Amino acid sequence: MENSYRNIGKIVSAFGLKGDLIVHHHLGKKVSVTKLKVIFLEGKKQEMLPYFISFAKKKGIDELMLKLEGVDSKEAVSPYLRHDVWIREEEMSWHTSVDNPIGWVGYRVLDQDRDLGSILEIIEQPHQILCRLQMEGKEVLLPVNEQTLRRIDHPAKSLYLALPDGLLEVYLGSS
Repeated sequence: MENSYRNIGKIVSAFGLKGDLIVHHHLGKKVSVTKLKVIFLEGKKQEMLPYFISFAKKKGIDELMLKLEGVDSKEAVSPYLRHDVWIREEEMSWHTSVDNPIGWVGYRVLDQDRDLGSILEIIEQPHQILCRLQMEGKEVLLPVNEQTLRRIDHPAKSLYLALPDGLLEVYLGSS
């Protein structure tokens, strides 16, 4: 069985002289790093390579400090800078709260009881969240904000929206 991975952020800098990494993450404010034991970085040919964590702690609202096994100096951090950080899909719920939008990937989106499909990606913007879907072979970005969100049904993994008139036609063309 092939593993599914979820992007949780990016390595942005080194911290100190002993090889600690700073990861800018989008796991939300209630992130839990106690169970974070391995991260994955993309290697050649889109293969995910595991890196084992010897130390992890929160550093601010959207940053983590990680110590990877075998990375013991500031210079050793250099090859990892600007790499996206991934974890296994099944571990997402261990590290973030149910209310975090990153957990909506895979949820069904319904607009006035019309099933639009599953969320493929969450893109967080300052004033709204965008859900990326694939509809009729085209990429569609749907805004989730105070005006569009009606309710979230976590047990059913469904997001109920009231989209502005004409939004889907912009992506799909008029029918």
